[in-house]
Amino acid sequence: MSTFMANKGNIVRKWYILDAAGKPLGKTAAAAATLLRGKHKPEYTPHADCGDFVVIVNAEKAVLTGKKLEQKYYRTHSGWVGGLKETKYRLLMQQKPELAMRVAVRGMMPRNIVTKDSLTRLHIYRGAEHPHTAQKPEAWAAN
Repeated sequence: MSTFMANKGNIVRKWYILDAAGKPLGKTAAAAATLLRGKHKPEYTPHADCGDFVVIVNAEKAVLTGKKLEQKYYRTHSGWVGGLKETKYRLLMQQKPELAMRVAVRGMMPRNIVTKDSLTRLHIYRGAEHPHTAQKPEAWAAN
């Protein structure tokens, strides 16, 4: 009996939908990262891109626990002197909840080329509507 190795030819990708309404941002992001990497599959291979498609809806209704809305910052730097920009998560969740969710999912993925390909299969939407109904995504219960 030989060891199974996942590659592009034998990977079957499914579509999953995660509802972030009323759930912590980090729990939803962790479930999405697991699905994107394919760690829930028995044929998971660490160096191969064997994950599934993930659609996250109701990103604006995700909650941050504790005092994170006021104390946590989203930081970007241009690379120039004085180029640091900081935004409180309270404003980020009001203006761009999709970006907050994408940053959380990206932070839970490994830093390699497989992650870059995996994040192209992540679709995040502010409200409950999404254009992926034709793919018949299955609901995934994030704890």
